[in-house]
Amino acid sequence: ALRSLRDTTGATIEPTEAFVAALEGTPEPLERARAFREMFAALADDGIDPGDLYVAWDFTVASAESLSNRLLSMREQAYASLAGAAPTFEVIEQSASAGVRTIEGTIAVPNFLSGDGAPGSVLLLDAAGVPQRNDVQPTYPARFRCVIPTSAATPVPTIVYGHGLLGSRAEVDALTFAAIAGVAAACATDWIGMSTEDIGTLTEILADLSGFNRQADRMLQGQLNMQFLGRSINATGGFTADAAFQRADGSPILAAGQTVFVGNSQGGILGGATSAISSEWSRAVLGVPASNYSLLLPRSSDWPQFQAIVDAAYPDPVDRVLALQLIQLLWDRGENNGYAQHLTTDPYDGIEAKAVLLIEAFGDHQVANVATEVLARTIGAAVYQPSLGGGRSTDRMPLWNLPPLDVAGSSAPDSVSGGYLVVWDYGTPAPPTVNLPPTSPEYGNDPHGAGSSEQRVLRQALTFLLEGRFDDVCAGAPCVGAPA
Repeated sequence: ALRSLRDTTGATIEPTEAFVAALEGTPEPLERARAFREMFAALADDGIDPGDLYVAWDFTVASAESLSNRLLSMREQAYASLAGAAPTFEVIEQSASAGVRTIEGTIAVPNFLSGDGAPGSVLLLDAAGVPQRNDVQPTYPARFRCVIPTSAATPVPTIVYGHGLLGSRAEVDALTFAAIAGVAAACATDWIGMSTEDIGTLTEILADLSGFNRQADRMLQGQLNMQFLGRSINATGGFTADAAFQRADGSPILAAGQTVFVGNSQGGILGGATSAISSEWSRAVLGVPASNYSLLLPRSSDWPQFQAIVDAAYPDPVDRVLALQLIQLLWDRGENNGYAQHLTTDPYDGIEAKAVLLIEAFGDHQVANVATEVLARTIGAAVYQPSLGGGRSTDRMPLWNLPPLDVAGSSAPDSVSGGYLVVWDYGTPAPPTVNLPPTSPEYGNDPHGAGSSEQRVLRQALTFLLEGRFDDVCAGAPCVGAPA
């Protein structure tokens, strides 16, 4: 419902004759007139006077079933197949260095994809559109990689890690510092559908977006693989029962049931979804995350290399915008956009609400701040205050509609619940106010990955995950890091 629109001179823009006719109840056919009356009545119930309208329309939005039914059904079927046992897994190789053991292996996950689940596979669906397990190749061998401490005196929590854009499980090595310190282990699996091995298929799809389900369907299997990684860590008879995950005396290195989640960049975009459906962890940190892809991509410095393919296939810019919105309907089934409303409140049946810390890099070149803040508002996150220094944001209302989390001069919350947002400023200029990506040198250096070398970011994240409390590492001042 659009009201009080003005032109560049400040004059009120009057509604069209057609909309005035709708307001007067005279459009044809009669069914359309009835639809307008129902819409105007709904708006009036919300305090909007139809007489103030410039234009209004209604439209169908996604249902909970269309968003999450496929993935939740896959999860339900897969967990039922375990009958309370741990997933079957195999340790393929291991090595040790500097007090850290690195383990590679596979987990047998129920396969809901065609063929052997390779890139380009699609979900097998019954007549009602519900995913069905592959009878011929019933399991998918999900590769995993873990880095675990060998010198910790007692079992340690495990971080399940979601990798970045089109990356791989190897990125879990970035958490080796936690294993060296003896405070946590970390494990990851390839987020198939959005992993390195999917790049070739994705390149083909961008030239013909009608095949986008070949990416989106495999992404749902990747989400299920992530759940089975968590189950392998937590379940009796899982990783803790294997010698690769034990000390020399046979005692477990991992503390079953103390699993947490970290996802950065793409891992933060998919990580809210995987956390919303998970019973394997209760706390998550999402670094430079967002909701949703169709919003952030045109504002991302990562997009132009892929956009060149889309532009060649779809020369009309209007078609390109429409195409991004349409494929988002499939992306919704596997990323934050379809699940965030069930992440910190109103959880799915049998799954607890999560405590979630969002970390934003002000002026991020790759994941637009506006998309991070959509996610924050959706999960009802409270934003750390003061969030930014004076004059840093170009927004008329910086961090609009996000309640403050003001811990200045007082002790931080003793225990975390719900959602939190902390904005870190590395001196990068404010992002563009238009639908374009920031570029260097006009918009400075990209702060997207700066948090990985900012010790206070790491301390805040680990305190949140491992101790379950919010640590005001910025001492009541805006969080300012070293220049990116």
